[in-house]
Amino acid sequence: MARQTRLVLWTAALGIFLFILLRLFGQQPHQATLSSSLVFQNKEDVSSTDEKTQEIHIAAIVCGNRTTLGLTMMKSALIMCSDFIRFTLFVDNETSGVLNETIQLWPDNILKRMSLDMRPVSYPEDNTDEWKTLFKPCASVKLFLPSLLKEVDSVLYVDVDTVFLSPPLHIWQHLGKMNHTQLVALGPEMQDHTKGWYNKYASHPYYGKFAINSGVILMNLTKMRKFGWEKYVVRVNEQYKNRIVWRDQDIINIIFHFHPEKLYVYPCNYNYIPVHCSITSLCQEAEQQGIYILHGYYNAFINDHLPALKAIYTSMQQHSFGDNLQMLFVNMKENLMKTPTSSCRKVMSSILKLLMVT
Repeated sequence: MARQTRLVLWTAALGIFLFILLRLFGQQPHQATLSSSLVFQNKEDVSSTDEKTQEIHIAAIVCGNRTTLGLTMMKSALIMCSDFIRFTLFVDNETSGVLNETIQLWPDNILKRMSLDMRPVSYPEDNTDEWKTLFKPCASVKLFLPSLLKEVDSVLYVDVDTVFLSPPLHIWQHLGKMNHTQLVALGPEMQDHTKGWYNKYASHPYYGKFAINSGVILMNLTKMRKFGWEKYVVRVNEQYKNRIVWRDQDIINIIFHFHPEKLYVYPCNYNYIPVHCSITSLCQEAEQQGIYILHGYYNAFINDHLPALKAIYTSMQQHSFGDNLQMLFVNMKENLMKTPTSSCRKVMSSILKLLMVT
């Protein structure tokens, strides 16, 4: 009897030991370790979500020196709406600590309207080094969101150099407009054959006449998983790696060139990019309806090449949560008036007129 008791105790101890080992070392293949992380949930408890409150899920990648851009993007989404927003950020060790410290200082009334899940940037085990250096640091992570967010049905991915100029719900609602075959919603890259990069220089297939921009992606992840999205990503990269320039965006364009029925295209004002106004106005929807998301790629929010766009971004960055929206729009207008006359300044000024009356 004593021997049986010792055997049971030994077996139980071994089971506990193995369990601890699995907990410590049994990470998923995509996972890495962060020196600091922040995960918090609000809305009382996730299970007690108010059915009447719309919930939006936004994902972004914050790497290297782009922390301020990421914080400004989050701030813009929160101040432009009253909806609850779930943020999932893929971060590196360099950015996680700063994000922690800054977000925890945000007002309680803002933190009650959001949850934050910070995860380490991670890549497929096969060809990890190649995916790490694809275009810009961490840029390829967006291509693998279906497996990195396997518990999520749908998400709005945005590059960190974006600013919301309207409630995120405006773009989120397009999920309900997608038909049963469409997996992803994207905006156009360029709408002028004389200025388009893809129609002039691309040596690979791309979507439509002028291609699509990958800075604002509305994803039905469930459909993407069923489609086998990531297998297409790997296959396209292997076949075209010596011909693509914009890497992650080119891969997306090639996939939808061959599967156009899988793509939903929303108007240019849902992802308003610098080329839409750098020479002349190329997005009529923006002038008529306003800009929903302003995307400052090519460092347009940082350098002085397009000062009108930088003025909009700087106003949002400096805005305090406690100030009202009209004050933000007044500051944007004042900062715009300090910039040289340009096509972008003219468009941004017309947008502000729409914002200030809504």
